[in-house]
Amino acid sequence: MITFLNIKRDKFFLTVIIIGLILTFIAFGLLYFTVPDPQIFNKKIEGIFIENDFTKQTEIKLLEVLAQSGSLFENSVALYSKIIFTLFFVVLTVMMICVALIFSNIELRKQFDLLQDSSFNAQSIELLRSENSVQINGDWFQLTTSNIETLSVLLECGLDDEYITGTALESILSGKNEIDCDDNAGAMRIKRLRDNLGGQIIASKFIRHVPSKGYQITSSKNNIKLG
Repeated sequence: MITFLNIKRDKFFLTVIIIGLILTFIAFGLLYFTVPDPQIFNKKIEGIFIENDFTKQTEIKLLEVLAQSGSLFENSVALYSKIIFTLFFVVLTVMMICVALIFSNIELRKQFDLLQDSSFNAQSIELLRSENSVQINGDWFQLTTSNIETLSVLLECGLDDEYITGTALESILSGKNEIDCDDNAGAMRIKRLRDNLGGQIIASKFIRHVPSKGYQITSSKNNIKLG
């Protein structure tokens, strides 16, 4: 079931993804554009050659060493730039894969919720008291006599679009006055019926409980048949 919480959570994921991409581009820009220009060092060496007239062999050797250092520096910076570009595209690719997986997971979760709702929605209910069985969406369930009695009362209330409290349920099934009945006793009958039909799945999808009203079958009265 697609709920407000699901939509809010999906927007949160989308916001995180967008912020992550923006931060990635900002980090790449800061890292790449703060790398020094490899030509600066060589230009400084060239300026020293032009501005000064070196004649001594030692000075010339020193300038040659500086020039070689400049070339090495230029190659190193170029290599760093390539590494930065490579890492950026690797990170971007990984982030895009994560984005695709997140959206795929969100879509699968929505489809699963829709499938779950349609799978456990009671489209047809047919009760056979003589056989102590009930057919729900084409599947037959064999129940105890007590469970059949409980279910029949719930179905009759469902035909009238009414809720029934645990106290009223216990009163009908036991034949006692409501003032002599306990709400917990009726709730226990509902619990036994739920357990017999399939536990928590049936508890949430088949028998609805509203604290201020009581219990009701979650199916249209047009889908209910009593036999």
